[in-house]
Amino acid sequence: MNATPQTTAAEVVVVDYGLGNLRSVTRGLERANAGVTITDDPASFADADGIVLPGVGAFREGMDNAGPYRDALAEAADRGQPIFGICLGMQMLLGSSEEAEHAGEGEVEGLNFIPGTNVRFDVDKKVPHMGWNELDVQRKHPLVEGIDGQYAYFVHSYHAAPDDDNAIVASTDYGVDFPSVIANEDGTIFGTQFHPEKSGETGLQILRNFVDLCAEQ
Repeated sequence: MNATPQTTAAEVVVVDYGLGNLRSVTRGLERANAGVTITDDPASFADADGIVLPGVGAFREGMDNAGPYRDALAEAADRGQPIFGICLGMQMLLGSSEEAEHAGEGEVEGLNFIPGTNVRFDVDKKVPHMGWNELDVQRKHPLVEGIDGQYAYFVHSYHAAPDDDNAIVASTDYGVDFPSVIANEDGTIFGTQFHPEKSGETGLQILRNFVDLCAEQ
């Protein structure tokens, strides 16, 4: 007797621009009941229910590699498609980062979907911030349903500093309160500084929330 194929809740594309933790993110999304396509073709964005922009590495390299996808991501944003940035991918949603300046590379323009910059930790603690830390939800957003007070896995030396405090969906304390989840005014573009794909059940809940949000579009 053949098993009935499981239907997916939403079809998601994971952008392959050369710096993402693609396999782990894909496995996490599949566990969250998404159909996942890893793609380096910006023409495929329009057919997806949601877009994931993963990322590990430096801001300048991320923006350089993402250059061919800027227009397609902007068009997706205009359509109201959910766009989910993870770690570096979240930082790229902002307008700039001190990281490039710190490295002597000058100012680098981010995607600027969420106005603001990324700043280096100025704390009496080890940098990079690495390991598990608590999420303090600041306001309602579908992405953070059921995760207030839960712990997620972080690896980063820079954190978001959005122009508008209302962009902060959740924060985390590491000698200073920093935004660990951010979103634009419409709530359709958002990101996590932590890695949901490495954050156990908390991360899986985040990914499920994302898939559910995509399914509603």
